[in-house]
Amino acid sequence: MSNRFNKAALMAGTIMAGAMIATPAMAQDAGATADAAADADDGFIVVTGSRIAKRNVDTAAPVAVVGAEEFELSGTVNVENVINTLPQVVPGTTSFSNNPGNGTATLNLRGLGSQRTLVLVNGRRWMSYDTAQIVDLNTIPSFLLDSVDVVTGGASAVYGSDALAGVVNFRLKNVDGIEMGGQYSITERGDAARYNVHGAIGTSFDDGRGSATVYAEYYNRDSLFQGDRGFSNFALGGETDGDQQYQFGSSTLPNGVLRYLGGANSNTNLPAGTEFGNAGTRGFGTGVVFDSTPGDFRRRAGDLYNYAPVNYLQLPQERYLMGGYADYEFSDGHEFYTEISFVNNRVAQELAATPVTGNFNIDLASQGGFLVASDLAQLTSIDAAETAQNLADGTTDDPGVVNFFVQRRTIEASRRNSLDERSAFRVLGGVRGAISDNLNYDAYYMFSRTRNSNIQAGNISRSAFQAGLDGSANPINIFGLNTLTPAMFSQIAIAAQNSDISSMQVASGAISGFLGNLGMGADDIGFAVGAEYRKVASQFIPDTALSSGDVIGFNAGLPTEGSYDVKEVFAELNIPILGSDSGIERLELTGAARYSDYSLAAVGGVWTYAGGIEFAPVRDVMFRAQYQRAVRAPNVGELFGGRAIGFPPATDPCNLGTGAALVATCVASGVPVGEVGAGNIQPNGQIPATFGGFDGLGEETSDSFTVGVVLQPQFIPGLTITADYFNISIDDSISVFGGGLNNALDLCFNQVQDINDPICSPFQGGIARAPGGAITTAVNPLILGANIANQEVSGVDVEVNYGTTLPFSLLTDTGEQEFNVSFLGTWTDKSNFTPVQSDATKVNVCAGQFGTTCGEPIPKYKWTSRFTFVDGPLTTSLRWRHLSGVRDDNDGTNFADFNGVERLNAYDLLDLTFSFEVNENVTFAVGVDNVFDTLPQTPTFDAAGNVTSTNNGTLLGDNQEQANTYPSTYNVLGRDFFASVNVKF
Repeated sequence: MSNRFNKAALMAGTIMAGAMIATPAMAQDAGATADAAADADDGFIVVTGSRIAKRNVDTAAPVAVVGAEEFELSGTVNVENVINTLPQVVPGTTSFSNNPGNGTATLNLRGLGSQRTLVLVNGRRWMSYDTAQIVDLNTIPSFLLDSVDVVTGGASAVYGSDALAGVVNFRLKNVDGIEMGGQYSITERGDAARYNVHGAIGTSFDDGRGSATVYAEYYNRDSLFQGDRGFSNFALGGETDGDQQYQFGSSTLPNGVLRYLGGANSNTNLPAGTEFGNAGTRGFGTGVVFDSTPGDFRRRAGDLYNYAPVNYLQLPQERYLMGGYADYEFSDGHEFYTEISFVNNRVAQELAATPVTGNFNIDLASQGGFLVASDLAQLTSIDAAETAQNLADGTTDDPGVVNFFVQRRTIEASRRNSLDERSAFRVLGGVRGAISDNLNYDAYYMFSRTRNSNIQAGNISRSAFQAGLDGSANPINIFGLNTLTPAMFSQIAIAAQNSDISSMQVASGAISGFLGNLGMGADDIGFAVGAEYRKVASQFIPDTALSSGDVIGFNAGLPTEGSYDVKEVFAELNIPILGSDSGIERLELTGAARYSDYSLAAVGGVWTYAGGIEFAPVRDVMFRAQYQRAVRAPNVGELFGGRAIGFPPATDPCNLGTGAALVATCVASGVPVGEVGAGNIQPNGQIPATFGGFDGLGEETSDSFTVGVVLQPQFIPGLTITADYFNISIDDSISVFGGGLNNALDLCFNQVQDINDPICSPFQGGIARAPGGAITTAVNPLILGANIANQEVSGVDVEVNYGTTLPFSLLTDTGEQEFNVSFLGTWTDKSNFTPVQSDATKVNVCAGQFGTTCGEPIPKYKWTSRFTFVDGPLTTSLRWRHLSGVRDDNDGTNFADFNGVERLNAYDLLDLTFSFEVNENVTFAVGVDNVFDTLPQTPTFDAAGNVTSTNNGTLLGDNQEQANTYPSTYNVLGRDFFASVNVKF
């Protein structure tokens, strides 16, 4: 009895390789190794994607495994840097995500969203960090990783909610003795330094009845600014204005810009869109109109503020991490186990000075002293015309006050700074053991809590800014460069802070065992049954300034608070039908089901289930297939998120569009007929929008199909080849209407062109326009939408692993060295998003695309491969990472044509590592990532400021995420060196 318990129960929650391994160096044939161990010890293992212990490590679901060697050889100490290179992963938030960004590192399988990827550590749920209940990979100790399993497809029947895209399981190793180490990395340019030191102590005690491991780590990462790299020093753009790329930026100038958007009687005033400002010798305060073409909002070189240089390209980070895990066999065949972890993580963000935008009342009496006579005369004329017309109309008027759309960068305040400090802890305690020779039990309770404190500097108070312009407070001078004195800035500045608190509780218990076999060499039938209770709770707590909406700089929002729980029962069955005695190698069937009862009325009780088959006619070949139904319950933010203001990049089709149908739709939404297409109604590339949660959300549902083959030809020892087709479709996907404001605008105004159509529902009163037609506020359509979208991804994963010996050596007496090669690649056939599932004709096709619709590039082909030579104490390893070329998503596949870079060319990076075992206790490694210093191309400009060199197709202008590229997908550091040392004794 104790032997089966020791090999099954004690190893429950660990992960092993399936029939394919993505481990790069010193990889063995996983199936052969595990089977040999099982045969020798009569052992059982639990594979990710199942709770059933079994002798073989093959599974019906594809499992890609990344070994500890990959983390060591890649020279990374942050989990995200390895995980994001996997072809199954589209990068989420990373260390290069400054705007947008929040200082976390997230995991996004198949590009379906981080909230649809379930992250486990040692087979159990890990701690989340915010109201979206997403795991921050910064909280996982990479130096303790034994391996990482990536399971494709829904796994809710086994693990519960959130596993729609798949499951990623991080396994931490037990330490025997003392391990210490450290690493230092720096770029060829001498910047962006990173270093860490870590240590762990592990031991067994009480004659081997117990074991314990404790660990600690300190990590520090320096900042790097966009101004430190030529490709990101200038914000580039212009394409969406119908122009080519040029030095771009923000129309919110440090000099100040006034735009009169027109009133109810705009025909008596200056044309809507007439603008003033101060740029050098032109603009308000000089007596010269800012733009020689009244009403022309087109951005042009020299007229804009270059915000790029002061934004972070690499976010600084400081992390303290400590914890431990232990187990103790308190009675024969029964043990107690526990896990404890604590992380303190500090990450800063830095943006350019606050852009103050919006409608403000200008009091001519108090502001006139800051203007030259001719400018004051223009404003006085506008005021007089308004007053006369309003009197004629019998409407009220405020003589001496004119309302303008104001844009002003408060560079006197330097920059906007935001510091996130997250403190997270997780505690777990459980018992497991043997009930009989064929039955084991495992029960545990887990509690985790994360608190984030966000402190902001550089914000402006909207009310104080208004008071300084309308005469109700000391006047402020916004007309000109550096005209805000320290006293004026102090008058309008405001400090702000907010916090997040997220917690999760899990109580789980399961019984697993064996029911005998069906004969003919088949293994025993395995089963697992159990119950689980989970409760999640989150809060977002803004201070008064943020919750009131008075803050300009960082986005303001209302508080969020909510929680829900779920009670579940589940069961699994593994039925080996035929074994080697039957004339075929193996035939197995698997099944799983889970019933979940949510406290959310819109979700209630839901079923998830799965079924699979493994068929090996001979030892060399195995076929496998699986179907899974999975669900995701909405998270706290989606359900209870308080209303907040955001500024998404979007293009109002009514600004430059033409055509009778478009004109009619725009007029119906509040645009004066003469302003449609005139280029006067969008003063900024970002449109204010409110967003928030909706407590009527139901669950998302996914169907996953995988079918594949595993080849291990005996005539080529050491070779394993796997190929698996996957298809994941999600119905009732929770999404902002249209997939975002820009897409929703395009769907309504460019495609449907009928304000009464349901697709235009967000703009039937959900959009506020100024009298001249400019959008002042758009309601984020999540409030109106709910479970409205569909998503689908499909493709083929291929893995190749081969290990052999080479007949030469420099450092061994045997005259041989080991050679290992691994290849892990994905062909993405589909990556589709249907914004409104009721209209399947409107599909965003994103495989092989990038841009404002599809976001992060989704290459058709992505692979990572490693070639490793082990010559005695010396390991030499070369990694090759490849992304195929991607096209702009506005090339006609989805929406209107795009005038900028149409294609990002294929992208390859080579990394080289040397590792040397000084002795059995000390290992030293050095390496270089991005050997050929591949970066987005540094642009050159002509005399007019236009970009004249983009021949490598990586300067995206305003069709990008940030830094003129996608910095989480494409390398932005350049050639990067690292050195590390690890000591064990």
